[in-house]
Amino acid sequence: MAPRPIDDRRFKEDPTNPARLGGVMVLLYHDGDNIRIPLMKRPTYNGAHSGQVSLPGGKHEEGDPDLIFTALRETEEEIGIQKDRIEVLGNLSEMFIIASNFKVYPTVGVLHEKPRFIPDRKEVEAIYTPTIHELMDLSKRKVKTMHFPPYTIESPYFDIEGEVVWGATAMILGELVQVINRMS
Repeated sequence: MAPRPIDDRRFKEDPTNPARLGGVMVLLYHDGDNIRIPLMKRPTYNGAHSGQVSLPGGKHEEGDPDLIFTALRETEEEIGIQKDRIEVLGNLSEMFIIASNFKVYPTVGVLHEKPRFIPDRKEVEAIYTPTIHELMDLSKRKVKTMHFPPYTIESPYFDIEGEVVWGATAMILGELVQVINRMS
């Protein structure tokens, strides 16, 4: 799900400007026979990720003991799932995001109940809950030409309820699908 052409410069940190650290949560929960993952649409604002669909998460704060805690804390703050209700299963690969100079660490967790989302209206415009099967459905994977001067990329994305889920979020979800397929 990585954008093409592959240009390593887009994925490398600038040693003179160290990346900020962040944690995101890939939260799995059962809904009948389905396993779902909450995604959130960010509101429109003056910033790199305005209006984008993402996983719950954000920047590491001084009081956070680690990036797993960051992901848990941000999930509680953004979509209202109490951090002590989430069982942490592990992590996926870290990812550098050039647009916001963040290095994010995805944590995979499971909620053993159907969630009652309480979105923070300042940070969350909408919540989408695709199933694992939707993410595995190749008809939900598309490609879009995107322009970010000086780059023009062909960006793979997931079409989730008419939303373009691309970039780091798509790559993290793509890795999750690969892990699940290897386990099957």
